[in-house]
Amino acid sequence: MAPFPAPCCQNGRKTGPIPLNAQTTLPRTRTAMAGPQRGDRLARAAEVIRLEASTIAGLIERLDGRFEEAVERILACKGQVVVTGMGKAGLVGAKISATLASTGTPSLALHPTEAMHGDLGRIRPDDVVLVLTNSGETDELKQLLPHVRRIGAAILSMTSAPESSVARLSDCVLDLGPVDEACPLGLAPTASTSAMIAMGDALAMVVSAERGFSREDYARYHPSGSLGRKLMKVHEIMRTGAELPLVPVGTRVIEVVMTMSRTKGRPGAALIVERGQKLAGIFTDGDLRRALEQGSPQMELAVDGFMGRNPKTIRPEAFVDDAERLLREHKIDQIAVVDAEGRAVGLVDVRDLLDTRVG
Repeated sequence: MAPFPAPCCQNGRKTGPIPLNAQTTLPRTRTAMAGPQRGDRLARAAEVIRLEASTIAGLIERLDGRFEEAVERILACKGQVVVTGMGKAGLVGAKISATLASTGTPSLALHPTEAMHGDLGRIRPDDVVLVLTNSGETDELKQLLPHVRRIGAAILSMTSAPESSVARLSDCVLDLGPVDEACPLGLAPTASTSAMIAMGDALAMVVSAERGFSREDYARYHPSGSLGRKLMKVHEIMRTGAELPLVPVGTRVIEVVMTMSRTKGRPGAALIVERGQKLAGIFTDGDLRRALEQGSPQMELAVDGFMGRNPKTIRPEAFVDDAERLLREHKIDQIAVVDAEGRAVGLVDVRDLLDTRVG
């Protein structure tokens, strides 16, 4: 191993070793020297957003009977909506397929090349195939669609070229109109894919509304994460059974406190009930402190004089978000859950709401 760095060459000449402690400066690349200034970058970004927004806004004028036909075909579909496209359009198609599936329309995304190598078997005669292509001349799609026709599935296409090969192979065409890509070279799919997403969302949302897709339906398909939490029902988190402290009216305060202490989960309140388990009031830790402030003899008195009457209540089928709103608005830590007849069936403690935020 040489004790010093090897000689460097410059224009074919050896220049000798560079000292180990030498300060060297690498030449700036052309890209670095010619790069845009900060203002130019912001202007370019603004132009990209303007072009994409303008393209999406232009879709409104293109909503016509063909869009309504596409909606009708999807609503009448007894199978699923198979969404396909190549490259960036295929990625957009996967998003549209996911949106359809999560809002009540069975759907899957299919890669056209994989389809030609066996995945064509995923398509059935009662399916609708939604094809995404800006040019309408994508070779993989032109090869695929005749086979889809032989299977018998309906074909919807979304394209900027309503007279293209793909459009001619389609039963219904959603025209995106002329598109100027936001790419400086005019090549990378940008405005066209934004238009596809917007049209796909419009299609999915109109179909979902036509199906009468409800908040409850949405909750069924979104059981996890922040969306799932917003759509949880009170009966899913409320305390019941051994975790629900129910005490009849007339019970001594000390006995109510003992019941709260012995109840699993040690809730910060007990529900005071009348005959038939009808809710009469609620006794909380705050009520206990107020009783103690009046002296220990109060502990032997009936809870009726210390409980909160006409407490805030919520129904089991209400959303957890509604329960949280009530607790926040009224600055309370517990809320009683009652059925349609006013019977106490559960208790929601603020800690129960915190547990739903985990993860």
